[in-house]
Amino acid sequence: MIAKLKQFIQSHAQESSPEEKALHLNLAAATLLLEVVYADEKLADAEAAILPEMLINTLGITTEQAKSLADEAKQARHDAISLFEFTAEVNAQFSIEDKQTLLLSMWRLAYADGELSQYEDQIIRRTADLLYLKHSELIQMRNIAIQQTS
Repeated sequence: MIAKLKQFIQSHAQESSPEEKALHLNLAAATLLLEVVYADEKLADAEAAILPEMLINTLGITTEQAKSLADEAKQARHDAISLFEFTAEVNAQFSIEDKQTLLLSMWRLAYADGELSQYEDQIIRRTADLLYLKHSELIQMRNIAIQQTS
């Protein structure tokens, strides 16, 4: 059963065009950013305001694409079972620097409303672990985000 599932996933992954792969990657990254935004069960105005900027800076997309991607990511987040389905996509295609940029964006979103909830912190730490980032990288990105928001 598991072997058949792996085979199905691999066959679909190989059939994807570069555009589809980029779309899936952007959707995965955007969904991870949304996890931080909704971690504390409230959408602060400051977080909503900088989310498009984080998508644009992290993924190199346009403003219109960021708005559309945010809407798609909300649905993907709602349908998701775990963070792994998104971090696996990111791990497959992002470099270490890209992962660090994503993590920095997550920290900036978490601090956007002036306070870090324990749930935001937990999501970011869990994501960093799933992205195979070192604890020192996690702390470095957090410190940069704190400096940028103060």
